[in-house]
Amino acid sequence: MFRTFSLTLVVTSFVFCGSYVHKQQPDGTTSSTKNSAATETKQDESLAEKASTIDKYNAELAKELGADEYGMKGYVFVLLKTGKVTIDDKEESGKVFAGHFANMSRLAKEGKLVLAGPFVEGGSKRGLFVLNVTTIEDAEELVKTDPAVAAGVLDYELTKLYCSAALMKISEIHETIQKSKIE
Repeated sequence: MFRTFSLTLVVTSFVFCGSYVHKQQPDGTTSSTKNSAATETKQDESLAEKASTIDKYNAELAKELGADEYGMKGYVFVLLKTGKVTIDDKEESGKVFAGHFANMSRLAKEGKLVLAGPFVEGGSKRGLFVLNVTTIEDAEELVKTDPAVAAGVLDYELTKLYCSAALMKISEIHETIQKSKIE
């Protein structure tokens, strides 16, 4: 029926020690490479930037957003694609997509839909959602509430995503810059 993917987008962190860079993967494995003198100079600059970042750290906000020690958290990325059903009747199609937008508004108000948007010239790739859930199963449950998905007009792929917890503030900020409502 619907294909789901649980491929985790791997975001790595870099730990600088001496003249070697240790690349630490989420599974705990590391790899090391020797730095050049130019890289070591960049490391010194990077350490100064990190100290500045630590000064800006807001523990209360990090907790509110569900951030880990890197300011990141888990989400599920939804790729919306053209489905197998085409609705030729403009009135019926309009109702389906009005329901699609209403469903997105509901999910956003519930704090489940973090980011959404259509692709421009995306071919069969129609748009995306980033959902504030950590499992494919929870994401699929939410996606299936979309009338365009239920009607078969849209299909989807799901992928786990590890990204900045700051995404949780997009909706709040967007409300302050949106002049006209999308319906």
